[in-house]
Amino acid sequence: MRLTRCHVQCALHEGSVATLPDDVAAHLLRVLRLQIGDRCVLFNGDGYDYSARITKIGKHSAEVEIESGRLLENESPLHITLLQGIARGEKMDWILQKSTELGVTRFLPVFSERSEVKLDAQRAEKRLAHWREVVISACEQSGRARVPEVVAPQPLANAAARIDGLGFVLDPEATLSLQRAQLATTSGCTLAIGPEGGWSERDLDKLHAAGFTGLRLGPRILRTETAGIAAISALQMLHGDLG
Repeated sequence: MRLTRCHVQCALHEGSVATLPDDVAAHLLRVLRLQIGDRCVLFNGDGYDYSARITKIGKHSAEVEIESGRLLENESPLHITLLQGIARGEKMDWILQKSTELGVTRFLPVFSERSEVKLDAQRAEKRLAHWREVVISACEQSGRARVPEVVAPQPLANAAARIDGLGFVLDPEATLSLQRAQLATTSGCTLAIGPEGGWSERDLDKLHAAGFTGLRLGPRILRTETAGIAAISALQMLHGDLG
């Protein structure tokens, strides 16, 4: 039987006792109806899955004993950073969720010239917290034990300077194809995807100045929520661990 996996933000090691966060305890006890003696799997982002047994239940809390830890080796050898023009609402959630499932290791949400989403400091902080929860949930579901980093939203020029390995920007006018892109399997890359309105000429100038190379994915123009997923899947097939 597959055990429920939950993310916790605390140290975990074999033989220790941990108090579950309130939200995790509520999910296990009230939603899944687990009892003392039942087991679950915990992870905290260190690369291990920890088998845990519920030993104590309070009114709104629970304690578990960590029985064992197991190193997971399901991270892709291709380290992909997704530089994503911020999309509206559920589109952005979908991009983060599916990209996490496909093995992206870092997210750089950016404001660009044609961004339709405007966030003040307070809203940006709330949105960032929500995005990180979306990524954690995707890790719980997909079996990843290392949680991708989600960087705070920032202007495109700032994010472009944080290029990780080779930089590629999806551009329907580019001539370089995925098949011709030279990318070693052990290297990393940053993939830049525009917002709903696409990249402006000034956006592309900033990305090219930062070292990004234009990449043509195919003969059709894809939506922002499709383009990144398609490109990540193709990169993982050609240079990562899909297929």
